[in-house]
Amino acid sequence: MKIMLTGYNGRMGRAVIESAAEKSGEFSIVVGIDINPAAINVTFPVFLKPSDYKEKADVIMDFSHHSAVDSLLEYADKTKTPVVIATTGHTPEEIELIKSYSDKIAIFKSANMSIGVNLVAELAKKAAILLKNDFDIEIIEKHHNQKLDAPSGTALMIADEISSVFDESDKPEYIYDRHSVRKARDKREMGIHAVRGGTIIGEHEVIFAGTNELISISHSAQSREMFASGALTAARFLRDKTPGLYTMKDLINEITE
Repeated sequence: MKIMLTGYNGRMGRAVIESAAEKSGEFSIVVGIDINPAAINVTFPVFLKPSDYKEKADVIMDFSHHSAVDSLLEYADKTKTPVVIATTGHTPEEIELIKSYSDKIAIFKSANMSIGVNLVAELAKKAAILLKNDFDIEIIEKHHNQKLDAPSGTALMIADEISSVFDESDKPEYIYDRHSVRKARDKREMGIHAVRGGTIIGEHEVIFAGTNELISISHSAQSREMFASGALTAARFLRDKTPGLYTMKDLINEITE
């Protein structure tokens, strides 16, 4: 598979380059796109924007910045190239843009490319079905001190999965900060807490706190290689798909069928 890698100069971009090199019989990065294209030495051509590349890739893998999604999707639509979107922090308007383009091209979007994290989200959702009436639910995420968005897209993804099992009239309220309010925790609250420090790659924990018992579901990333490997698996999954918006849940379902 010929891959256009956007954001190749970032932490995850470099991890994808290494992972693809280990699977060179299946994947080949043919071009890199980055706002700082001269920062590292690579064997493929590099450009500032996708439209500068005049050949055709099989798939676009995006590890750049959420603000670049508009021009990226415009290029993908023009060239009819499927896209794996692995960036986080998209605005509501950008999310709607992604949905609209998925009517014309195949798009795979996940806030986290780890199959393990997505299984945690699914387990938390199933636990919430049983525990939502009697347990308080809190989410804690931890990342390195250079991460720009907080809370993480993965924490919000997990929260959304949990929220989906509640009735519309009883949806949890996401609470990101309690320091200015002196009152007992409201039953409908779901606290989402962000820790930033050091070189933490990524940790997520869902806490179900009940009367005299506590249930915890957690995931800890040991290296960025697993995210890179997951992104390549997503690219393989997406290659021959018809237009639509696909998620890690679709990938997992295909693997387990």
